[in-house]
Amino acid sequence: MKSKKIKKRRISKSRYFINTSVTLVLVLFTFFFLFVPKVSINSPLKEIVNINSSYTDKGITISDILGNKTIIKSLDEIDTKEDREYNINYTYKDNIFTYHIPKEIVVKDIEKPKIKLTGKSTEYYCPNGEYKELGFKAYDNVDKDITDKVKVERQKDKIIYRVEDSSGNKREVVRKIIAKDVDKPIITLNGDSNIFLNLNAPYEEAGTTITDNCDGDLSSKVEITSNIDTTKVGDYRVVYKVKDNSNNNSKLIRNIKVREHLKPNTIYLTFDDGPRDGTTDVILDILKEKGIKATFFVTMNGSDSLIKRIVDEGHSIGIHTASHRYDLIYASVDNYFNDLEQVRDRIYNITGVDTKLIRFPGGSSNSISKKYKEGIMTTLVNDTLNKGYQYYDWNVDSGDASFATSPSKLYNSVINNLSHDKYNVILMHDTKTYTRDALSKIIDYCLSNGYSFESLNINTMPVRQRLNN
Repeated sequence: MKSKKIKKRRISKSRYFINTSVTLVLVLFTFFFLFVPKVSINSPLKEIVNINSSYTDKGITISDILGNKTIIKSLDEIDTKEDREYNINYTYKDNIFTYHIPKEIVVKDIEKPKIKLTGKSTEYYCPNGEYKELGFKAYDNVDKDITDKVKVERQKDKIIYRVEDSSGNKREVVRKIIAKDVDKPIITLNGDSNIFLNLNAPYEEAGTTITDNCDGDLSSKVEITSNIDTTKVGDYRVVYKVKDNSNNNSKLIRNIKVREHLKPNTIYLTFDDGPRDGTTDVILDILKEKGIKATFFVTMNGSDSLIKRIVDEGHSIGIHTASHRYDLIYASVDNYFNDLEQVRDRIYNITGVDTKLIRFPGGSSNSISKKYKEGIMTTLVNDTLNKGYQYYDWNVDSGDASFATSPSKLYNSVINNLSHDKYNVILMHDTKTYTRDALSKIIDYCLSNGYSFESLNINTMPVRQRLNN
């Protein structure tokens, strides 16, 4: 009996000891988990930093019962402008614990040099020729220009460019080369791409010059087709086609516009900048009374009723400009056409006429456009013609936009510049009161001196001035 009691006592003590130990371990674990901070470094213990780059320390993060906090070490001593190794130490200390975390920072050149090829990464060369190196440049962040260190290896269908900087960083670039002619011949027109011919006038072929990157001069191989009929007013085409020895085809078109003659001893009255209430309506009254037809190059100004009246009374209507701002319309090709099409839409919406007659602000010979974009008039002349528009300048300036600021001055300016031996396309502005007031007398003079009047239309040979931009 006594032995059993002793045994029970021992078992109880053993259980007590185990329970006590487990409790202590749990207490210690809880204490460690809750109160002992965890320290972690936010970058590798050995960090490689590229020379001449910026370096920012990411520090260490302390996690404890109160949360996370990051400690950033001030590393002003790290100079990334030269190769060097730095040994630094992060230290964290609270009321109980002290931590030391060593770290190594190595500043060195680890950036590969760059090779930039002239041309493309895939280049074609003539099958009947040899590939000619287009060139390359090599640059390193430390050594700067190392083009002279590039080694070039030619293989069957590729060229390998290799370079190594002074730190042993290497770069390799491959250019693929293919013996194949993929370039079309280049056709260059002799003369203009848009040619105006008088009705029944002969067309003389100006020819072309044709060059090919592989086959040289192919001018003798050009095929020319045409649908020109100079006995009929209309738009025609001369088509030039050529094919090189690799079957690359090129085609180019020259536009031929056959138009009615501008007649000698004829007056073509043209009015810009309108309409304007108080002047255009009076001018229309005078023209109606005299039985004269004129041409109006209109803007966004004036009432819609005047636009409609111009068309209803049998006058020609054309497009001038929406804004008349040289700095805007001559700043770009897009700007010009955006401005032009506003007026075109206005005319169509009011009258149902989709006119293609235009007059450039300042005329095609203006030089002010050069202030805003070099060469834009040359571009616009071709673009407008290619889009089916037809522009008209003038050969008699009434002066009502400059010196002729009274009816008498305007009258004298016009009649002194008329000629029976030529056609007379007169520039006037239906926004001017002195133009309005001089018009009736000008018409009477012209009629009494044997001149006839006509309006311009899309079938009339255009008056074109010499381009200055």
